[in-house]
Amino acid sequence: RPATPAGAARWGAASAPPDGILATPVETVPGRDVPAAQRRLRQLVEEYEPIEVVVGLPRSLKGGEGPAAVKVRGFAQELARSIAPVAVRLLDERMTTVTAGQGLRASGVKSKKGRSVIDQAAAVIILQQALESERVSGNPPGEGVEVVI
Repeated sequence: RPATPAGAARWGAASAPPDGILATPVETVPGRDVPAAQRRLRQLVEEYEPIEVVVGLPRSLKGGEGPAAVKVRGFAQELARSIAPVAVRLLDERMTTVTAGQGLRASGVKSKKGRSVIDQAAAVIILQQALESERVSGNPPGEGVEVVI
């Protein structure tokens, strides 16, 4: 189950085994070249064979959606189209990068090195939240992305 938080510069990827117990970091995918990022994410989907992909949706602290969320929705729609029948779900990613950064600093990771792994750490947090939400509620996390042809 890969997860990617919404980042214009980078996309962190994480995965969890089929039992859905613990998310782990996979890699950071450069995001500035969108077609290349989409290709790499498709390769990760082929490699990991997930049942679904969770994409972080950036919302404001009040829960609203701005230009970044619109971009991510478009990116998720294109990703869903390219990896169908694997489901894509959007999950609120508020505060995940902040939380990831705090965790990395607390564990002694220097800020320069931290930038290279913070997106992976945020992806782990997003995926872990999705797994816990599904475990507690019994329902798929976040909102599904419909494939529009």
